[in-house]
Amino acid sequence: MKLVKLIANLGYGSRTEVAAMFREGRITAPDGDVLYADDKIEHAHIRIDGEPLDPPAGIVLMLHKPTGVTCATRDAGRIVYDLLPPRYRLRNPSLSSVGRLDRETSGLLLFTDNGALLHRIISPRAQIAKVYEATLAQDLHGDEGATFASGTLMLESEKTPLAPAVLTVLGPRKAQIGVSEGRYHQVRRMFAAVGNHVETLHRVSAGGLTLGDLPAGEWRALGAMDVARIFSAGS
Repeated sequence: MKLVKLIANLGYGSRTEVAAMFREGRITAPDGDVLYADDKIEHAHIRIDGEPLDPPAGIVLMLHKPTGVTCATRDAGRIVYDLLPPRYRLRNPSLSSVGRLDRETSGLLLFTDNGALLHRIISPRAQIAKVYEATLAQDLHGDEGATFASGTLMLESEKTPLAPAVLTVLGPRKAQIGVSEGRYHQVRRMFAAVGNHVETLHRVSAGGLTLGDLPAGEWRALGAMDVARIFSAGS
């Protein structure tokens, strides 16, 4: 791929704007030598204003989504893309979130421009467990775990029961719950179905991939080993 097209596809500007960057000498090799649009050079060896290029197509990011931010490309309030470099919204192929977290749910959120990978992750056949920590408005009764694990729980307006889910009690009003589906507001509706209300909800892992010590509002690019952890059972 021509360097102008490559860099434009990463969102640094239109092809005309990128061509101007070459003329201004802003695109260089690691040693500072100015590059030209027809040079042959590896992606990893290209610098813009002295900084390495963003990762190439096939990128996977993990964001620690804070509350109050919407998983949308447009919204009246803050959106998850506001937490990424502005040019990431201009990448081609486009960068999409892998599923969603509602505005008031925090935690692990993935992004990728790899459509095949995105569909593999969200496919029901993958059965990737998403684990959440919930704080509740009322004390747990003690029978919620059996209800969630039964595979018979029906949510309001749904026509099929939920797949079995795993509940771990962390306190009188705090629990961890692992689900393998991604129905609309699923965890909140599950607790509503047993007479409780979720006050805070935080996704801690997807498969074997965890947030670790990534601070709220921060993100990092994932390597191949990280991506492989998504498809592992986790601990």
